[in-house]
Amino acid sequence: MIQRTFFRFSWKSLVEPWQEIDWTLLALVVSMTLIGGLAIRSAEIDQVVPYWWQHWMMGGLGVAMALMIARWRYESLLKWYWVIYILTNLSLLSVIFIGTTANGAQSWISLGGFNLQPSEFAKVGVIITLASILQERTATTIAAVIRVLLVTAVPWCLIMLQPDLGTSLVFGAITLGMLYWGNANPGWLILLISPIVSAILFSVYLPAWFAWVALMVLIAWRTLPWALYGAIAAAVVNSVSGGLGRVAWGLLKDYQKDRLILFLDPNRDPLGGGYHLIQSSIAIGNGGLWGRGLNQGTQTQLNFIPEQHTDFIFSAIGEELGFVGCLIVLFMFWLICLRLVIIAQNAKDNFGSLLAIGVLSMIVFQVLINVGMTIGLAPITGIPLPWLSYGRSALLTNFIAIGLVESVHNYRQRLKF
Repeated sequence: MIQRTFFRFSWKSLVEPWQEIDWTLLALVVSMTLIGGLAIRSAEIDQVVPYWWQHWMMGGLGVAMALMIARWRYESLLKWYWVIYILTNLSLLSVIFIGTTANGAQSWISLGGFNLQPSEFAKVGVIITLASILQERTATTIAAVIRVLLVTAVPWCLIMLQPDLGTSLVFGAITLGMLYWGNANPGWLILLISPIVSAILFSVYLPAWFAWVALMVLIAWRTLPWALYGAIAAAVVNSVSGGLGRVAWGLLKDYQKDRLILFLDPNRDPLGGGYHLIQSSIAIGNGGLWGRGLNQGTQTQLNFIPEQHTDFIFSAIGEELGFVGCLIVLFMFWLICLRLVIIAQNAKDNFGSLLAIGVLSMIVFQVLINVGMTIGLAPITGIPLPWLSYGRSALLTNFIAIGLVESVHNYRQRLKF
């Protein structure tokens, strides 16, 4: 009797710190990591380096880190968010001086044979910082929105200096998502991205640019506190952006232009910039409905797609697991995002809710761009597919982010006395 009571006490004390976490969310990301390891093994089956085994090892470490973070109260981060912000920027700054270059970007720091990518971990640092700022003062005023943008601008500029366009775009998605959840006017968010759209439309289709500028003027008139001046400013900014976009386009080199627009017609350069997209489309098309079977894909096994174990892992899944396999993977991503929204809605405070939305924005954007890139609907940007692509820093970052969200769910109930 005494032994049975002691066993129950020990078991209860063992699981109690995690009894309120979202096990469904954790099971989903672990399953994605296992699927990623299988796909990486198939894509690199003839390689000496066992990338798939490293992927699973890092996944195991990531799960341990997520569980450790989940039992730690996330509210304690509110005392340290400026320290986290400073350390984030210092890590990005160190890359400029001691970083190593790979694939045209100086984004890694070599520590004892392990290549660390600070820009990946910086995503979590920015999410924590913005969540702390927005829980203090919601984005209901222009001043609050500008404050958030200024805070984000420092790490964003440091990442652009590397240069790492893909990660900088993720920062933009995180910022917009958290501003929206922080009660920013949706019209303001549209105005924030309007210069980029104007720069593109001005060079692509002028009538569409005129319509876009007129729409921005209307939105500024209806949403900004100083209607007339806001409308004039929107017209001026979008007009200048259109002209600067054309100038900047002329300054780009041919290979840089191809990287941005070849996804529209990759056959223009089938052996150069369009090669990745063509081979990826062929691989996914070869998969058919049910796929060719694990380790049986012709494009995958014959290494027609460079770096397939990283950015183009979805093409390996499409060829070997088919349309059904792709749907299952996308459905799992949808479930992950659904769990994140539910956790955000049920969080006990704004800080926890904003943390969950920041992680949601990061994952949604990366999935949309990566999958769109592999099927020819988006330009190649070097954004990995969460939990599926090989990348040790990216994988650990995703698990750390999930650990924070699990902590929000674990301590969603208010303290009772």
